[in-house]
Amino acid sequence: MAGERFQSFGRATPAAKRTIAADTAVELMKSGKAKANGLLAYGNGRSYGDSCQNEPGAVVDMRPLNRIGAFDAETGLLEAEAGVLLSDIIARAASYGFFPAVVPGTQFVTLGGAIANDVHGKNHHRRGTFGCHVESLTLLRSDGRTYTCSATDNARLFAATIGGMGLTGLILSASIRLMRVPSLDIVETAARFADLGEFFELAEAADQANEYAVAWIDQLAGGHGRGRGLLLSGNHAEHGSHAASRAGSRLSVPIQPPFNVLNRPFLTAFNAAYRWKKGRSSEPRQTGYQGFFFPLDGVGDWNRLYGPKGLYQHQSVVPEHAARQTVPALLDAARRAGQGSFLTVLKRFGSIRSPGLLSFPRPGFTLTLDFPNRGGKTLALLGELDRITVAAGGAVNPYKDARMSAETFAASFPDWQQLEALRDPAFISSFWLRTAKKLEMPRGRVEAVEQVQFEQIMVNRS
Repeated sequence: MAGERFQSFGRATPAAKRTIAADTAVELMKSGKAKANGLLAYGNGRSYGDSCQNEPGAVVDMRPLNRIGAFDAETGLLEAEAGVLLSDIIARAASYGFFPAVVPGTQFVTLGGAIANDVHGKNHHRRGTFGCHVESLTLLRSDGRTYTCSATDNARLFAATIGGMGLTGLILSASIRLMRVPSLDIVETAARFADLGEFFELAEAADQANEYAVAWIDQLAGGHGRGRGLLLSGNHAEHGSHAASRAGSRLSVPIQPPFNVLNRPFLTAFNAAYRWKKGRSSEPRQTGYQGFFFPLDGVGDWNRLYGPKGLYQHQSVVPEHAARQTVPALLDAARRAGQGSFLTVLKRFGSIRSPGLLSFPRPGFTLTLDFPNRGGKTLALLGELDRITVAAGGAVNPYKDARMSAETFAASFPDWQQLEALRDPAFISSFWLRTAKKLEMPRGRVEAVEQVQFEQIMVNRS
């Protein structure tokens, strides 16, 4: 049985009903016997919604493909299979003075998943997305052929696969370029801000001065405290550890609580404690990379705290010119709905463009909110957050989503037809079925899109 092992991280959508081993899927595809919509790669299940689920078919467990191949300790070029975790890459390269150029909020994502979702981190303003550092990848398609894809070889497939949510075929391996760092430790500075206006005044300067910058918002604070938070910035320490910490959880949530533990009283107390602990001093302090990049990795299965109905995460990005009005509007909508967010993160995306066709980050500000699943009440709020975002010219993150409408997706990603044109017919996701396929664009018409149109879109994105 698939069970929790093949569930999404948000746990608000059903777990995969059918699974298939990676080697079995490879043989099936090489023989040309893969059925239409029958497959979807599954990494380590850190996607929050149904972009990692395949209701009509099966998910392919990629975790056994977890070997790291060549690593050049001079250039930082590393080759690895798609099922390798970022934690393993960090451990392999740390002693040589290298670190992934981009890491998301957890190190327990696979290399293939990081590429398929084109993940971003706290340094988008400096390094762009994960896809910016992919030199090449090996892609197996259901025509039985294996394609080596890069910016110069099979460039259309390369662009569609980065951020393509696993729909272009099976990523078998990839070559990525790591970033040289003086140490893994981070010198972190916490600056308090009284409201969002003060944050926006600080944000650009923080980006210019630091490799990493992200803000935490006390989403429940009202009155004079509304919009208060902490701007956390950091840089790799000149003198620090080159040893990777053991990738594991010191604590864990061993069982599923029968109710949502992260209720309003808890969140109020947590926010006060977090703001005091992190913001009690504005002096720089040196800390380990685990606590700076992956604080929640220290608590295994922490998503269980949201109760048996799971959680929804909403991540939006809005243009810089609209952010001062839109971000407060999003937070106000959540407060009016009586919904508390455990993690409320705000950061600035820079202007570095991803090579990916459907990459989520774009210049502006991105806000991330987590809500326990309370049924219709929560869905109504998320719909309102979508409306505010799209009206501001923004986008909603698909690999954090479990319920956005087809219309919201199309407004967020107007070039989605280009991915449909390159989608492997054997691959589909529950997300793609409820969004792109509901837009009823005939596949034959999509496939007729000319190469010149694709090239023009990529020119416009550069």
